[in-house]
Amino acid sequence: MKTRFLIAAGILAVAAAIVVAQQPKRGGRGRGGRGPTIAPIQETGFGQIFDGSSLNGWDCDPNFWRVESGEIVGETKADHQPPQNIFCIWRGGKPANFDFKVQYRLTGAETGNSGFQYRSIERSDIAKWVLQGYQADIDARQNFTGQIYEERGRGFLAMRGQFSYIADGAHPAIVGSLGDSGELKAFIKVNDWNDLEVIARGNVLIQLINGHVMSQLIDDDRAGRKMDGLIGIQLHKTTGPMKIESRDIRIKEL
Repeated sequence: MKTRFLIAAGILAVAAAIVVAQQPKRGGRGRGGRGPTIAPIQETGFGQIFDGSSLNGWDCDPNFWRVESGEIVGETKADHQPPQNIFCIWRGGKPANFDFKVQYRLTGAETGNSGFQYRSIERSDIAKWVLQGYQADIDARQNFTGQIYEERGRGFLAMRGQFSYIADGAHPAIVGSLGDSGELKAFIKVNDWNDLEVIARGNVLIQLINGHVMSQLIDDDRAGRKMDGLIGIQLHKTTGPMKIESRDIRIKEL
């Protein structure tokens, strides 16, 4: 297991080095000087997967989903809930290695719960529009927002502020800290728009909100992990009303 962990950690280090190497060089002071030497990343190579005016390319229950003001809107009411968690599913592919970006806003009761599914499979044996797989979790109380969760699978994989590792056939274990969960929570806007990003490279997953790394996972569990799959927006069955709005949805496949 130690060997596998070292290999996985090496993959992550290489990926990080590649990201840094791809950044444009910027003038600055050398070692011992002051000021940044690496410029902020410039977004390139992304394509929109939502046209802003229709659900073309998306598949979801029209009783709960609609397009409004350039946004995909999923909404429930206290007396109008889905029978189980359902998803608005993007039918444009099953990405493996990618960067996914979206702006989202979650409003409604404190019970509001949503998320962005990726590398997922359909569970038509349960019901239509049901997915199983990794999820960038979101909740109204911000208890779980930012964590890596596996819907209908292994559950909590990396909580906010955690860098986790899953060995083959094992449970998630903490490798290290990405920061205090409460301090990271302060970067999340309540009842307002947030920028969410998912970076997937092989068995390495990284989730960011508003430019801050919230959770990170190396998944060596060959039976449990998913290396590609569907993308979807979750509408969670709750006890109160809630609304999840998504816009500027884009992806760069590698």
